[in-house]
Amino acid sequence: MKMMVVGASKGLGRALVEGLGKPGDTVIGVSRRRPEHLHVTHDVRLEWIEADLAGPAAAVARIDNHSPAELDVLICNVGVWEEQAFSEHYSFLSDNDDSVTRLVEVNITSTLLLLKRLLPKLLGSDRPQLILTGSTSGLRQSGRPEVAFGASKFAINGMADALREGFRDRRLAVTVLHLGYLNTDDPLSTPLAEAAARGEGQLIPMHDVVIMVEALLRLSGAAFVRELTLPAIGDERF
Repeated sequence: MKMMVVGASKGLGRALVEGLGKPGDTVIGVSRRRPEHLHVTHDVRLEWIEADLAGPAAAVARIDNHSPAELDVLICNVGVWEEQAFSEHYSFLSDNDDSVTRLVEVNITSTLLLLKRLLPKLLGSDRPQLILTGSTSGLRQSGRPEVAFGASKFAINGMADALREGFRDRRLAVTVLHLGYLNTDDPLSTPLAEAAARGEGQLIPMHDVVIMVEALLRLSGAAFVRELTLPAIGDERF
């Protein structure tokens, strides 16, 4: 299996790179800089493409030029948010215009251009799978006030719906992960019980997301998961 993870330098993206590959697989990470001290399963071939999605056109061209001719799985883990997002200091009216523009370019424009370039490589697979990292902030009545971030994640749902219809005859499996607040402090090397204890029920260990994505990759070609909502057990919005 050839798998590409976009947005792979840290946090969830890094966890997916380290946790998903099986012996014989090729995992291609994409980020602005290749991180150090990556730990992947023995006999997994790891490749890296350095590209900054803040400049969508140039980054997507570089990713396209350096990626293999065929892919089986594409995971778009793309997402930045407002400087004061998820804090009591957040105010939409105080957001800098340039930062809002950058958020849209990274979260929406770069994703659209990336999909346009890489889908032809994915559709050649016997079981093409596209996984988009959304957010519970992109769901209706999410209970969050972050306007630009919420709008960008809501847009991911629109992309997914359109892609399912446009490529249904090519059997493209498109899944959106609606994730709640993640514990990005504890890497996969941290015992699951310890990572799950952080946040006292308000944070999801990245281990759990890796487990769910691994299950998606093991499905037969006769089924797919349309959307997966994964909030923390203590999240009162759910």
